[in-house]
Parts: sequence; structure tokens; C-alpha cells
Amino acid sequence: MAAAVAAIRRQEGLPAWHEMSIDRARRREDAVFTADAPAVDRIGDRSIPGPAGDISIRIYHPTTTAPAPVCVFYHGGGWTLGTLDSAGSICRRLARRTGCVVVSVDYRLAPEHPFPAAVADAESALSWTAANAETFGGDPDRLGVAGTSAGGNLAAVVARHARDTDLDLRHQLLLYPITDHAAAADPCDDHTGLLTRADMDWFWEQYLPMPADGADPDASPLRADDLSKLAPATVVTCGFDPLGEEGIAYADRLRDAGVAVDHAHYPRMAHGFLSLAGSVDAADEALDDVAAAARERLG
Repeated sequence: MAAAVAAIRRQEGLPAWHEMSIDRARRREDAVFTADAPAVDRIGDRSIPGPAGDISIRIYHPTTTAPAPVCVFYHGGGWTLGTLDSAGSICRRLARRTGCVVVSVDYRLAPEHPFPAAVADAESALSWTAANAETFGGDPDRLGVAGTSAGGNLAAVVARHARDTDLDLRHQLLLYPITDHAAAADPCDDHTGLLTRADMDWFWEQYLPMPADGADPDASPLRADDLSKLAPATVVTCGFDPLGEEGIAYADRLRDAGVAVDHAHYPRMAHGFLSLAGSVDAADEALDDVAAAARERLG
């Protein structure tokens, strides 16, 4: 699987993220990850109020009887890259396989909008969805959050905020999430995948106004003092990933705090592997397992 990701990097002529300018990295990320995916019943774009202006969202409707469970999705890209288009493939697949209405959020990106701008947008989008789910065929009583990488970080943070504001969240789906600014490099960081430790350091530099901000649990959810009474979690980690150890540590912290956790570790997979579900059988099978866990938690 790591070899498959490395082949994609070579085929796309994709240098390391940290070796590119912000503009070039954004163009390349959009080109690499914007791909055809299975059809859903319908897709709609909206603008919703945010803390600093409107936030764009894209709503993916599965072919199911309304009201359907709702999953608010935050894309990856180190809080610096990513668009609604580049997240479209995985959002379509999640909508089809989970039966959820998926609400994809175009949160503000760093370095133009550093921490905590993305967190504020992510929380606003979740609050809006909870209040308005019925208007687009969603069930506000079956609400979850999901995200890949930096989006997994945002999902983990807003899940904690939901507990603290008494918002009834049923599930958090954390796919190879970033959880700790100070995490040591994974020994399996062999520079064959779509993310390396040097890339991750570069993303943190774009995101944080100052390195000391990395100690804030809204940047590093692993550092939160209290993880009890959070929504049940599905955490996916993989072996060829500089984020692997910190994702495992977060799953362990959740479990130790009494949170119901489904932790699926894929030792032969590389960071971002679920985005290859359309072309790699192992990724497709893993996404089936992820979707089954979400269906069980969200009913």
C-alpha cells in the first residue's frame, strides 16, 4: 500500500509538500485529490454564517429515506490545503456507504487565517448543522463529525466542545488524525507516503501563530485534560504515517477516559490511504469497515 502511494506521488510529479510554495501546493493537492467518485442522490452547495463571514458547505445526500443521520466532514491538508472539490470523492463514498447526509465544510485556511480560525469555522458549521438539519432531510438527533488528518484534528476538537456545550453528538470518525504538536517522528516515516514529518512540521508552521500555541488542546487534542463523556469514536491509524503513533495515543486516551472506541490500525497502509478507495482494493475494504462502524453508531 505504501508503494501504491509512492507510485501516485511519482506519477503526479508531486514533490514533498514542504518543498512547494503555498499556492503551488494548493493547486497540486486539488489536482491530485479531485477525482471521479460514485454518484449520490443529490449534492447542494450553501453558504452559512460564520464567525468572520460566510462559510461554504457542500451537502451530499445518499439515496435513503429522510430523515437520515448527518455527518459533518472536515477535509485534510494540514489546515493549509484542501477544498470542497478535493474532499468530494471521500464525501461521496461516505454518504453512499454510511447512509448519512454528509456536510463538507470549507473552513478558512492557514497561513492567511491561522489557528484558531479553522476551529471557529468548524464549530460554527457543526452548530449550524445541528440547528438546521431538518431543513435538508437530516436527523438532528443522529449527528456525527468526521475528518481526515487535519480534519480529524478539527473533528476531535469540536467533539470535545460539543460535550462542553451539551450538544448531543453521537459519533466522531477520526481518520489518521493530527493530535499533538509535539509528537515525535514515527519510526516508520520512510518518506514514501503522501505525508512526511518534514511536511507535518511545515504545516504546523503555517497553522500556528506561535509554536507555544501548539500546547493549546484546541490545536493538540491529545493534550486536553479531560476526554471523558465524549461521543463514541472510530479512530483509524496506519503504519506508514508520521501521525500513526499520536493517533494511537489519542485512541488510548479516549478509551482510558471511558469513551467507547473502535480503533482500526492498518500497519501496511500509508497516510491518506482511504482516498484511494476507488483504485486500491485494501483501501476500499477498509472504507467499508469504517462506514459500518459509523452506521452502527449513528443508527
